[in-house]
Amino acid sequence: QIQTEAGEFLNPPCPNGFGAKRAEEGLHGEIYRGLRFPAFPAAVCSGVFMATSKRQSQAEFRRVSVKAQSRVRVCVRLRPGVGTGQGQDAPCVRGVDSHSLEILNWRNEMETMKYRFDAFYGEKSAQNDIYMGSVQPVLRHLLEGQNASILAYGPTGAGKTHTMLGSPDQPGVIPRALRDLLQMTRNASRNEWKYSISMSYLEIYQEKVLDLLEPSLHDLPIREDRNHHILVPGLTQKEITSFSDFENLFLPASANRTVASTQLNQRSSRSHAVLLVWVSQTQNWPPYARRAAKLCLIDLAGSEDNRRTGNKGLRLKESGAINTSLFVLSKVVDALNQGLPRVPYRDSKLTRLLQDSLGGTAHSVIIANIAPEKRYYFDTLTSLNFAAKSKQVVNKPFIHETLPDMAAAKRPCADSTDADPEAKRPCLEEDHRTEMEEKPLRSGARSFSSEGCVCSMIRLSLAASGGSLLPAVM
Repeated sequence: QIQTEAGEFLNPPCPNGFGAKRAEEGLHGEIYRGLRFPAFPAAVCSGVFMATSKRQSQAEFRRVSVKAQSRVRVCVRLRPGVGTGQGQDAPCVRGVDSHSLEILNWRNEMETMKYRFDAFYGEKSAQNDIYMGSVQPVLRHLLEGQNASILAYGPTGAGKTHTMLGSPDQPGVIPRALRDLLQMTRNASRNEWKYSISMSYLEIYQEKVLDLLEPSLHDLPIREDRNHHILVPGLTQKEITSFSDFENLFLPASANRTVASTQLNQRSSRSHAVLLVWVSQTQNWPPYARRAAKLCLIDLAGSEDNRRTGNKGLRLKESGAINTSLFVLSKVVDALNQGLPRVPYRDSKLTRLLQDSLGGTAHSVIIANIAPEKRYYFDTLTSLNFAAKSKQVVNKPFIHETLPDMAAAKRPCADSTDADPEAKRPCLEEDHRTEMEEKPLRSGARSFSSEGCVCSMIRLSLAASGGSLLPAVM
């Protein structure tokens, strides 16, 4: 299934048949892209439309579906307990197997509530277990031109940043993913495709998008292009060719992220951090297709209960912004699961940026981090409920591919000599077609214009027919 941006060629058609209506109006001479043309006989219209569609069918951007749908995969990680293990430090969660866990029922502690996910990682799970079990299988889609997203969710102090970043002796998801991705592209570049990788790093602090690679107080906008890609204009993007390149950029940028101390966490993240990694690939031989995939690695700030964190002043304001964005994230998941006509992506900078990850076109994995202690009970319960409903979200991934205009491919000019093949001057089919379009019409035929603008579709039809005339319209 291929979709182009021209409304006439959308398959399936635009909502309410708008694309089909525009195509029909273009055929029957009503209004087409703001220009009015006289009505043409059916034969003339058919020739014009076929010639135009032939040229536009070589659309620059296309979406190639790879499967009907892909459900968001959800795994839960239980961090090791801290404290005495008594009273409020006593555990309230325990694992059942590699997919299930149970938590005490707060209404009746003699009962438990059971949850099942794609994977469950207990207190003894290592960083490598989470990465190999839930993250690495997703990376292969990037080399096929498909987007991927890894999101760490959970309350403050549950270990999200440790899961994503780790430490020098226990690296997390981000360094492991970048190391493997660089190696995968190096291995794959020997074959049909040539790969390049670039990265950007940003934080969402109090609903402001800030560049971490080149820090400033400037709030960057979030935009959507004509191909429905979410972009951040002005965001720094750096190419990386080795893991040392990545470290030299990422480590100083991570130091720019906003953190502060609270009563629950000595280094509490006060912003959502998003690492964007672009994988670009170019085909080494015709049709020289280009693919672009995006990997989003998101370390969310944790939800906070200000009665326990003791937040005041600026910390309280930061906490309010964090909790509001996480509430909108929950609303987005609810809207997607209920099939509501409006999904509130635009209600928060976070959900706007994650539009492709939830209900979009990415292969997404959510790592829900939880704490075992009773003091975190309601935070843990909220995280489990969010994780349970998130696994019902369905994405529709496809290959993001760009095809060059084959009509503009270089070829030797007809007046080149065979004596010196290397000296052949390349010329473009586009130039040849332009010359054909500018040939004068045969006597008895007229070109149709609107305010001095000649109808290019008519001339294109004449050129495609080798100069033969369509029936003249009086």
